[in-house]
Amino acid sequence: MFKFSVCIEMILGELPFLDRIDAVAEMGYPAFEFWGWRTKDLKGILERKKKNGLEVAIFGVDHKGKLVDYSTRNKFIKGLRESLETAQKLECSTLLVTVGNEIIGVPRKKQHESIVKCLTEAAEFAEKADVTLALEPLNVLVDHKGYYLYSSREGFEIVNEVNSPYVKLLYDIYHQQIMEGNLIDTITKNIDLIAHFHVADVPGRHEPGTGEINYVNVFRSIGKTGYNGYVGLEFKPLTSSKEALRRVMSIVCCAE
Repeated sequence: MFKFSVCIEMILGELPFLDRIDAVAEMGYPAFEFWGWRTKDLKGILERKKKNGLEVAIFGVDHKGKLVDYSTRNKFIKGLRESLETAQKLECSTLLVTVGNEIIGVPRKKQHESIVKCLTEAAEFAEKADVTLALEPLNVLVDHKGYYLYSSREGFEIVNEVNSPYVKLLYDIYHQQIMEGNLIDTITKNIDLIAHFHVADVPGRHEPGTGEINYVNVFRSIGKTGYNGYVGLEFKPLTSSKEALRRVMSIVCCAE
């Protein structure tokens, strides 16, 4: 079965940030992840990571550029290179990439082409660092109004056009249930293009088992593909964090 990672931005928020890493290990999970890195205590994260024998599954590229706007390409590349250096320090092999909000008045085709060009250039730096970039589509109906990339279909098109093993998709099951549905068929047909998953239920973005998604079937289907990357738990616990994480474990047991 694939490996789970706990997003310590959304889960275990009742604890100080570094103590959340200890709690991930205590709950029996092998990895953790977070969003931005610039304001974090990187030395502390690395120390807790090593002390607990955990992995950093993924964190976000920090940049001031927007992939939808090629004129900001230099800002993106600068932030990417700094983020790749941080990934190597934290021994993290995957970085999350977002594209920015849609530019009103600019054809989507032009913005699509800008994303492809930016990621094609980025792939060269990622390959040198041996770090995979995971492009994330987000839902625009509930959480991220105005964001450009909302469909996994276009996300996979971009990944195929970039044509690098170092650029893949972050498939967020929560976001794509809201935008597209058809989860299992989409996932299984495109599994080779997926670098990371995110998990939450719909509606509410709470832990699996609280909403409409049949996570037993989804997890089982992912497992059958042979996927061996991380599945990131990125949800808002309805109960205590530890109880929510135990609930996920029970669903996993049913899926095996």
